[in-house]
Amino acid sequence: MASDRGRPRRGGRRRRGRSDELVPTWEDVAREHGSFIYTVAYRLTGSRDDAQDLVQEVLLRVRRGLETYKPGSMHGWLARITTNAFLDDVRRRKRRPADALPEDPDWVLPPAMAADEALAHRSLPDEVQKAITDLPEDYRVAVVYSDVVGLSYQEISDALGIPIGTVRSRIHRGRDRLRGALS
Repeated sequence: MASDRGRPRRGGRRRRGRSDELVPTWEDVAREHGSFIYTVAYRLTGSRDDAQDLVQEVLLRVRRGLETYKPGSMHGWLARITTNAFLDDVRRRKRRPADALPEDPDWVLPPAMAADEALAHRSLPDEVQKAITDLPEDYRVAVVYSDVVGLSYQEISDALGIPIGTVRSRIHRGRDRLRGALS
């Protein structure tokens, strides 16, 4: 029987020079981590439509940057890409005026929610999601990564490129503001 050494394994492809480490395909990332990306995106944006747009942008960035992925914490890598895309969008929106909504609110019926979207919407009460959305960006990202996504301080530090002390400070201050907003 011929050896399959050097041939791609199902679910990934071998990276040259690192025969023991597999890099997942884009399709694997989209299928296996799409709901994770959506959850992070929804918690950052607070809006279903904005979260869906952000997921599309993240998946495009993943497709372009998958060759640079170093096997390790996939969630940390995806969280960083999601955060960068979110912050880029926030900066872009600050530079351009918002479009006015049409006068007729019945112009479009929203599509039915997918199961993972419904779960993301139900996981936090509306007042908690609004309080998270109202946090300053730095605090919001740290709190979402810690308390919603469940990343460790080290993973958050790596994802954001900031010291662990800064991560702890942002989480502490963000939680204080959440307590104040919810009391």
